[in-house]
Amino acid sequence: MGWVGWGEPGILPGRNRPAHLAKPKCSTVAAMQGLHLTADLSHCQCDAVWLTDATRLLEFCVEAVQAAGLRAVGQLTHTFPVTAQGPGGVTATVLLAESHLCVHTWPERAAVTVDVYVCNFGADHSARAAQLMEAMVAQFAPRQADRQALQRGRVAV
Repeated sequence: MGWVGWGEPGILPGRNRPAHLAKPKCSTVAAMQGLHLTADLSHCQCDAVWLTDATRLLEFCVEAVQAAGLRAVGQLTHTFPVTAQGPGGVTATVLLAESHLCVHTWPERAAVTVDVYVCNFGADHSARAAQLMEAMVAQFAPRQADRQALQRGRVAV
């Protein structure tokens, strides 16, 4: 995406802009209306299998996505190798028609990070994202959960 108003070919963002073009001109501001929820979970009390078994974790993620009324369109897992600290963690990612769910585990620390991102451009999926996050947090039963919510999508056009 480029800025409207540069008016000169060969002018690149952050590079070789003449002084009169130092500040890009924005004709409007568009909102993609995305919601990005994150949770950093620690002291998870769940069965250790949820922190180490990528296949089982992914199956749960897909079920949770469906239960929240979102649509899975792709999926991927990765299992990390065993280390001196113990079994390797896993990453499970579900690509959604609405955006994505991604879970990373650290079994040696009984910790998990969860990202749920939904685009709300055509419809508001915020409640579904919150439901999905609640299911993920409940599955890992953390003693502590640090949660963040970020409204995304304001871009200059």
